[in-house]
Amino acid sequence: MKDLNNPCLFCDINKSGHTHENYLAYASYDTYPVSKYHCLIIPKRHIKDYFDLSNDELIACNDLIKMIKNEILNKDKTIKGFNLGTNIGKVSGQSIQHCHFHLIPRREGDVENPQGGVRSVIPQKQHYKR
Repeated sequence: MKDLNNPCLFCDINKSGHTHENYLAYASYDTYPVSKYHCLIIPKRHIKDYFDLSNDELIACNDLIKMIKNEILNKDKTIKGFNLGTNIGKVSGQSIQHCHFHLIPRREGDVENPQGGVRSVIPQKQHYKR
């Protein structure tokens, strides 16, 4: 199995592919998408996770997240929501140790019961009663 961290896949913008970029970050459609148009937003500087981002990098990533969200909505009118998240550390599921955000489009009926959203990373915690 190829080690995507040595060398880091996300450090090479041309190798990982990109659809948009700004001075500090770029966006790339996920090669293993959760849903159609699942996109990654990646800071150009090699940093481990969200907590290592500078304020400027955070703003640059956020600008791309908003741009890509609008682009995706224009491409597909069936999208009714998004999940936006980042994995921090191997125990959370981070497989490439270079900070990145997942922007995952959601459509009506794509799962039986979407309650809990990102809580489903621990399946038994997804559904809860108030």
